[in-house]
Amino acid sequence: MDETPTTAPRTGHEVIQDYLRTLDGSPGVYRMLNAASEVLYVGKARNLKARVSNYARPSGHSGRIARMIHETASMMFLTTRTELEALLLEQNLIKQLKPRYNVLLRDDKSFPNILISSEHPFPQIKKHRGKKSEKGAYFGPFASAGAVNRTLNQLQKVFLLRNCSDAMFESRTRPCLQYQIKRCSAPCVGKISQDGYATLVADATRFLEGKTTSVQADLARSMAEASEAMEFERAAALRDRIKALTQVQQTQGINPANVAEADVVALHLEHGQACVQVFFIRANQSWGNRDFYPKTGAGAEEPEIMEAFLAQFYDDKDPPRLILLSHPVENPDLVAEALATRAGRKVELAVPQRGEKAELVENAARNARESLARRMAESTTQNKLLHGLAEAFDLDSPPQRIEVYDNSHIQGTNAVGGMIVAGPEGFLKSQYRKFNIKSDAGANSDDFGMMKEVLTRRFERLLKEDPERKSDRWPDLLLIDGGAGQVSAVAGIMSELSVEDIPMIGVAKGIDRDAGKEEFHRPGERPFALQRNDPVLYFIQRLRDEAHRWAIGAHRAKRAKAVSLTPLDDIPGIGAARKRALLQHFGSAKAVARAGLTDLQAVDGISEAMARTIADFFSAKG
Repeated sequence: MDETPTTAPRTGHEVIQDYLRTLDGSPGVYRMLNAASEVLYVGKARNLKARVSNYARPSGHSGRIARMIHETASMMFLTTRTELEALLLEQNLIKQLKPRYNVLLRDDKSFPNILISSEHPFPQIKKHRGKKSEKGAYFGPFASAGAVNRTLNQLQKVFLLRNCSDAMFESRTRPCLQYQIKRCSAPCVGKISQDGYATLVADATRFLEGKTTSVQADLARSMAEASEAMEFERAAALRDRIKALTQVQQTQGINPANVAEADVVALHLEHGQACVQVFFIRANQSWGNRDFYPKTGAGAEEPEIMEAFLAQFYDDKDPPRLILLSHPVENPDLVAEALATRAGRKVELAVPQRGEKAELVENAARNARESLARRMAESTTQNKLLHGLAEAFDLDSPPQRIEVYDNSHIQGTNAVGGMIVAGPEGFLKSQYRKFNIKSDAGANSDDFGMMKEVLTRRFERLLKEDPERKSDRWPDLLLIDGGAGQVSAVAGIMSELSVEDIPMIGVAKGIDRDAGKEEFHRPGERPFALQRNDPVLYFIQRLRDEAHRWAIGAHRAKRAKAVSLTPLDDIPGIGAARKRALLQHFGSAKAVARAGLTDLQAVDGISEAMARTIADFFSAKG
């Protein structure tokens, strides 16, 4: 019987050349796909035909581009009106498809700000993250929550602004501890007038805008006046505020004299790994720095990495007026235009060669170099641990993605399941997940039932979104906090989902429930233990403890939120603003329930119809 030989699909520059006949000089985006229709690379072009013709050449490419061309079996094209549209579309597709040969920024965290609210006669100062929907003055971004908290801590010493919630403010009858330790002026109980508090707010605003010299001069003048008037207690308080203000400026670290607002972006590339360090300069002060480790697309060079980083980093963030760079980007005018469109004003890109700006870039570059060296050393250690884990538990290969699960509740209340993720780069915190337990398992303190709900929701979603397991979101190993019973239950759950090929390990504390005497359980096998000084044992303990910390934190947050809920939350049409107005007017939800229609209508924002809705709600509840 003759067999028809199967022909391997054509790949390489000849396949690419076939597309040239269908292309013109339009701007647009192209995708290069392999024989399995996986996207290898997404690129933009001012002239699609000219760009693709470069790939059609049989030689003259870098090793990275040559490998990409060799794997290319087909291409897809989208034309755009302008090159700017092509750039924006390219970055959206890169974030969505995560192609192997593209530079990819894998951090999706937002940056915190300081907010001085304006919706209250005595504004609150606080940390804010996310959409800027609340009215007030925003200052930032800060590189981390720690940077914000340190600054807020010092600002409270200097400007004595309240950080309590509006509800707590309204309920105070005497000063709180913040007043006693001289971090609040206690406007809640009339220790300061509204005009006096407004002066403090104005001073804090001036300081955060960079006008530190005038703030210090005003405080020094007031201290001298108090001393001359022999108001020594007031003079001492002003002296303490000046001292605290000086400490704020010292803790800021780098305080450039001639750079009022800029992001300093420095890149260090070594052995195919990249670190990008970003310093935030606002109001002539450094508001912290953050390091990023973009995927380098199997060997991209500095200009391409820098351009991709800027486009992706500022995709959901407002860029400053000036961005100082350690390396030029491939298309500086195009990137600047894209950032200006995002900001609604001009944005300048600069690669300074001398002066203070160059010193700022060099400092950021040194941090990038040192951060990458530490990360590469940690990565070597992490890879050794993953190899040790594979050897200890007879895994086919070192796991690239470990998912660890834990539950948390108190007697069935506010039950939450937690999942953490770890791999060669350590803990992948952007991929942590929490699951609010929706079934009766939480109320019944049924740990098996809770685990079943969490795993079912997790893997049903994975099966729906990525049934062919092409993404890196599928785990290589499941770590469960529990013994033989828990492992057997999890194995049953995974069998029901037809996902039976993922190894799992149960971690039980052993007979004495003592750290170091853990027993490990696998489906159908006898339990065993590792030596007390085995690095793999310490690694597993860290994974389990991190999962426990994450689940406990999610549970506490849910419990805290539940404590703040009132019956008002269940009334149709009562949102945050009306709830706040009602509580401020009546003092408590019980008082609202007892109020008459006329009293309810006296509250700002409560119409006659809404007052009747509130009254009917409480009447129905008896």
